[in-house]
This record gives sequence, C-alpha cells and structure tokens, in this order.
Amino acid sequence: MDVGQMQRRLLDYSKTLFMEGYLDAQFCQLQQLQDESNPDFVVEVVSLFFEDSEKLLNDLTMALAQPIVDFKKVDAHVHQFKGSSSSIGANRVKNCCVPFRSFCEEKNADACLRCLQHMKQEYVFVKDKLETLFRMEQQIVAAGGSVPSMDVF
Repeated sequence: MDVGQMQRRLLDYSKTLFMEGYLDAQFCQLQQLQDESNPDFVVEVVSLFFEDSEKLLNDLTMALAQPIVDFKKVDAHVHQFKGSSSSIGANRVKNCCVPFRSFCEEKNADACLRCLQHMKQEYVFVKDKLETLFRMEQQIVAAGGSVPSMDVF
C-alpha cells in the first residue's frame, strides 16, 4: 500500500471515530497542540489518560465492592474520570459519567455498578480505537509520509 492510500485510510478511520461518537472536537484541539518540537505529544497525553483511567477504574471497582459504599468517593472518581476523558476528546467515555454521577447522588449501588460496566466497556473500545489510530500514523511515518491533518471534522 502506498503512502497516499495509507493517509486516506487513516482519514477515513478517523472520520468514523468522530461519526460513531468515540471522539469529539477536543481530540482535534489536542492534535493542534502537537508540532515538530514535540511530535509525540498526543500519544504521550493519551498514554497518560490510559494509565490514569486504569487506576480510576480499579479504584471505582474497589469502592463499589465495599459493604458500605462511600458514594462521595465514588462520585469524586467519576468526576475525575469525566474530566480526563473530556480533556482528550473521549466522548463516549465522558458521556457514561453523567448518569453515573446521578446514580451516586441517589446512592444507587446497583445502577452505579451497571454504569461502571458500561464505562469499562466504552473505555476498552476507545483505547483500542486510539491504539489502532496511532499504529496507522506510525506506519505512514515509517513509510516516509506525513500524518494528514484531521481538523476538518
């Protein structure tokens, strides 16, 4: 496959991620902060998001497994997760947090557990999608091409 085909494939894949709601405009803004002086900026920021997310999901799992759930603590974790997912443009993950926080207010442990499972699922999806996106970008660069701009979405 030539570089032009790889670039078109990347743009098509990226467009799909936006159309299916995995990513939002914040991801494009993050990409715009990347330049020649820091070519791995987006990958580094998203990698930090992955690390933080794994910890937050584990913390949420443990907090909801307690005999007496501390809903303020759970809500604080969900609030943090909403902020970090929003900051990288992980739209579907961010959207899971809204009902989750409502169920924390209601102190509804069963509904919180359902939200946690949905959040974990959406997190795994977006992580897989972003890892695929980054692999596609690496292949283009390795083939001597440049990664096309995606700010047209």
